[in-house]
Amino acid sequence: MVYKFRVILDAEEDIFRDIAILDDDTLEDLHNAIFNSFGFDGMEVASFYTCDETWNQEDEIALFDTGDIPGEQKTMSDYKLSDLLDDENTKIIYVYDFINMWTFLVELAAIEEQEGNALYPETLFSHGEMPDEAMEKNFEADNADDYANDYEDGLDEDDLDMFEGDNSFEDYGSEDLWN
Repeated sequence: MVYKFRVILDAEEDIFRDIAILDDDTLEDLHNAIFNSFGFDGMEVASFYTCDETWNQEDEIALFDTGDIPGEQKTMSDYKLSDLLDDENTKIIYVYDFINMWTFLVELAAIEEQEGNALYPETLFSHGEMPDEAMEKNFEADNADDYANDYEDGLDEDDLDMFEGDNSFEDYGSEDLWN
């Protein structure tokens, strides 16, 4: 089967690519198809993120194993597209280049029979020009003031000094632990 995706750049302008790829290709193959279709050089780290129907980010699937124990963490090459995406699970988030945070919404638009001699992956349609810079991300909570008010406890600079006053290490007998 052929999966047809619409890959939309998270930007003010409408910038997207339609990509066809085989259902038994991996997320790494889709990663390669995306960065090629958008004109990136492929030299940056990337990850996919599973998400719910309203694009809320869930689990990360990295390009490389970044875990403490080699081989313990599954990577893009370990997942066939059909393992994660189907008629009911159609959305996934893709982030390319963690410095610039190019963020894409990837949606499975159709599942079709493979056409005769077609080569996959293939960019079927391209709309919009890539901007010079990724859109700036806002990582603050919508209610940042409420958070500060809820957790303010009246601490001041002196309360945070661990070497002086009532909060020093000496008060806990730590001098006995040093040789």
